[in-house]
Amino acid sequence: MLSAIIAILIGLTVLVIGGELLVRGASRLAGLAGVSPLVIGLTVVAFGTSAPELAVSLQASVAGRTDIAIGNVVGSNIFNVLLILGLSALVAPLVVSSRLIRVDVPLMIAASAAMFLLGLDGNFGRVDGVVLFLGLLGYVGWSVHESRRETAAVQQQFEREFAAPRKKTGSQILVQTALILGGLVLLTLGARQLVDGSVAIARLLGMSELLIGLTIVAAGTSLPELATSVLAAFKGERDIAVGNIVGSNIFNIMCVLGLSAAVSPGGLDVSPAALRLDITVMMAVALACLPIFFTGHLIARWEGVLFLAYYFAYMAYLILAVTNEAVSRTFGGIMLGFVVPLTAVTLAVGVVRAIRSSSRRNG
Repeated sequence: MLSAIIAILIGLTVLVIGGELLVRGASRLAGLAGVSPLVIGLTVVAFGTSAPELAVSLQASVAGRTDIAIGNVVGSNIFNVLLILGLSALVAPLVVSSRLIRVDVPLMIAASAAMFLLGLDGNFGRVDGVVLFLGLLGYVGWSVHESRRETAAVQQQFEREFAAPRKKTGSQILVQTALILGGLVLLTLGARQLVDGSVAIARLLGMSELLIGLTIVAAGTSLPELATSVLAAFKGERDIAVGNIVGSNIFNIMCVLGLSAAVSPGGLDVSPAALRLDITVMMAVALACLPIFFTGHLIARWEGVLFLAYYFAYMAYLILAVTNEAVSRTFGGIMLGFVVPLTAVTLAVGVVRAIRSSSRRNG
């Protein structure tokens, strides 16, 4: 047990360091190549913070641990929205840009729905993976094109965070390239440690690999997103705080899941439990973002508290499902029969008020 815990801790540490090196090197190298800081933030950094998820899911899929590969993607997306956005909103209410509401959040919802639909046959096949990844390439290309239309304020915000060194020298290019290569090596090593340690823990505790993927692995691989978004909220860079999460969730499904399914000889088998509960919860969480983001283009502190409460309720349900099935059924019934409908009504009222307020201002 102790050796497995040590392997997980070492794996997580190495993953975080590797992800940070990759983000720094890739963003600076892109800046030296003349790519705008806004594009770097929307694409390179979003991909970089998802690099630990990609490394772990690829390692797990090649090793035949498909439940860990899928659980990592699903758990990370739930963790990103409910816990990271919740914490970020507690630090400071998060202003949501109109682009996120018009494009990125609907795309996150569509990607989540696509994952659910593609998994209905019990397997994410190679063709499914290729389709998802091609969709990602289209999204990145469109983001680069549309970034030219962003406001000067947004451009300046990303300039402060992701600007390249002033002087473009051969040594700068070598340094950033070395950071990228070092980050990739550490990600590979950390992913192997984390997967091996997680499988060992699951066997010792009698937990399913899906549950390990949804909890320990997902939380660990989402640490770069947690650090990026919470620090951005502290610094007042709220577009980055929210955009990082939405972009990361899109990358997780279309890139991490897509590539993992594409490289696995038999695709990724989807357990009925994951499809029935966890992927459904992920899709519901994505859907919940739209009305919350729509009400005043703001994620208020009380909405952050709501996100956090739902995350801990979901974790409690997962733990109860393993330790006390009867209590977990009662708990799940209360959540589905009372708490979720009450939240839906509250959000609907907020949307109606926002629409009325907008109509009065325009009228």
